[in-house]
Parts: sequence; C-alpha cells; structure tokens
Amino acid sequence: MPDNLTDLRQGTLDLLILKTIAPEPLHGWAIAQRIQELSRDVLRVNQGSLYPALHRLERRGWIESEWGLSENNRRARFYTLTKAGRARLARESSRWRRLAAAMARVLGPEPEQG
Repeated sequence: MPDNLTDLRQGTLDLLILKTIAPEPLHGWAIAQRIQELSRDVLRVNQGSLYPALHRLERRGWIESEWGLSENNRRARFYTLTKAGRARLARESSRWRRLAAAMARVLGPEPEQG
C-alpha cells in the first residue's frame, strides 16, 4: 500500500483513469466528466491533476494517445490502454477491492439512526 497520502491520491487517480478508458478511448475532458458521472458527483478531477497523471501513465507505458476529433469537432488527444495498462488495471483493481473490503470490516455496519 502507499506510504503516504500523496501516493494514495496519485495511485487512486491513476486507477480511476485506467478504469475509465478501459472500455473506449477518451480525451482528457471526457475522462474527467466520466469519472464525475460514474461517481455520482462525488469525485471531481481537476485539469491540474488530470493532465500530469495522463502524461505519467503514458511515460510508464500503461496508456497511449493519438490525436482525433472530439464530439464538438475540436482536435484532442484520445487515450487508450496498452496491454501493460490492462495488466496494471487488473492488479490495482484487485488491491483496491481487498482494501475496501478490509475497511468495511473494520468500520462495521452503519449505526442505526433513531
């Protein structure tokens, strides 16, 4: 697990990006929108965090990009997972599911309100 909170945030964002582009290539703004939508507005990724993360993932060989046209006919970089990125997504998803299950066990059931 990450050693500090900064690593946790970076690792979490990386995982969210990998998961978000797994089904189809997306450009940066669409990635941020999809994460916000899927999380029901709980998670919001700002541009100042998103683009450095995309560049980092590309340097690591987990994603690749190519230029294309967005839905409003603007030139944009579309990001897709590489084979290494799919493997990384599988490993990290498994780790996060184990962590979430462990946290749920420690936190226990929600207290009844009344």
